[in-house]
Amino acid sequence: MSNTATLGLYGLGTMGSALALNILDNGFALHVSNRSADAVRDFVSEAKGEDLAADLHGADSLEAMVDAMATPRAIIMMVPSGKPVDATIDTLIPLLSEGDTIIDAGNSDFRDTIARTKDVEAKGLTYIGMGVSGGEEGARRGPSIMVGGTPAAWDAVRPVIEAIAAKFGDEPCADHLGPDGAGHFVKTVHNGIEYADMELIAETYGLMRHGRGQSPAEVGAVFEGWNTGKLDSYLVEITAAVLQATDSETGKPAVDVILDAAGQKGTGRWTAIEAIRMGQSANVIEAAVAARAWSAEGEERDIGAELFGGERGAIDLPDADLEAALLAGRIVSYAQGFRILAAASTEFDWSIDYARTAEVWRAGCIIRSALLDDIATAFRADLPKGELIFAPTFVTLLRDGLPSLRRVVAAASSAGHPIPALASALAFLDTMRVARGTTDLIQAQRDFFGRHGFVRLDGRRDQHGPWWE
Repeated sequence: MSNTATLGLYGLGTMGSALALNILDNGFALHVSNRSADAVRDFVSEAKGEDLAADLHGADSLEAMVDAMATPRAIIMMVPSGKPVDATIDTLIPLLSEGDTIIDAGNSDFRDTIARTKDVEAKGLTYIGMGVSGGEEGARRGPSIMVGGTPAAWDAVRPVIEAIAAKFGDEPCADHLGPDGAGHFVKTVHNGIEYADMELIAETYGLMRHGRGQSPAEVGAVFEGWNTGKLDSYLVEITAAVLQATDSETGKPAVDVILDAAGQKGTGRWTAIEAIRMGQSANVIEAAVAARAWSAEGEERDIGAELFGGERGAIDLPDADLEAALLAGRIVSYAQGFRILAAASTEFDWSIDYARTAEVWRAGCIIRSALLDDIATAFRADLPKGELIFAPTFVTLLRDGLPSLRRVVAAASSAGHPIPALASALAFLDTMRVARGTTDLIQAQRDFFGRHGFVRLDGRRDQHGPWWE
């Protein structure tokens, strides 16, 4: 921040506390508060234990915190999205002065951020929507940070944001990616890709576990090996660790004592909804969201197993095919994420720098992977139609991987293994490699029942079929 600005943070939950310690650890003075005063006292004690309390000022209320801060002030909100954010803003506005800044660092809906930016800045304040990725450890040691707001707002907070962000080499994984809701939208798409990547990994694990009969530890060892190659990434790394862990109570593999029902906080669903709203279809992300929803229907799946048979057959697939299929699916999930970013950037006039976005994701965030350097390079080159899958590097990887993906999907489907994300990735690639598909029939049907018209191959528009003669 500027030399005279005073920094405050409201909301000392898991992420808020970790981010506050990160700020203090980087030498910035900080005022903190929380809805519960007990949490403030606990945090002050924690900071003292880490010898980070010299420049820390705790307050029992938001009002007291703001009152103790010299102007200009910048308040970071670390509160749940939705009504808690609106309530905090409503409390802050009468307490702040012209030139002060409110920073929403939670997982807010970007459309809410657009509206809040307009409302808050009409009152002479500055508003920033800031996506923060990396979980608790990332917030404490260095997250990936995606900022949305005016360039002047970014300039005012840039020193502290870059200081607390993860580093890829010496480069901070933080940047200003556009106005108002751009930062939160990029974070939303990040989370959609995260959903897809996790589902692709889980499906691959399932084929190895239930199709090849390998133990979790054996599968984990394979993932550990994959993490040294093109699949090098945070999620593959932690998958290897999770699968090789043992439950201390039962002595069983840790994964085997966990209920088969995945939680979700909504950001993956937002990605799918926004993709469809903007005329896109991120079918791998949609499949991942659907898989989480279906996972919550445990009783229904028990009935389905009785009615349709829950058996899954053996599959005979080498590691190389599974690795190549997973890599192809991951490339598609990234490509679809950037397609959504492109659609939003056009619709909202954000001018998002896709190469820089990929670089911001290279460290600190959940989807960090070795592919992101190649993605950044691709977007800085002459990319046909802006499609990531058309970049030479990815054309080569997908040409090599497509036969493996086809074999994996075919074998899994024949043996009754659910693989919604891998199958969706194959469907997307097959669709994009066929120059003439079957939607000519769909358009004919639309004309038949609704006289919607169609475009002829010679370019004439608003034509109708012989069924109307």
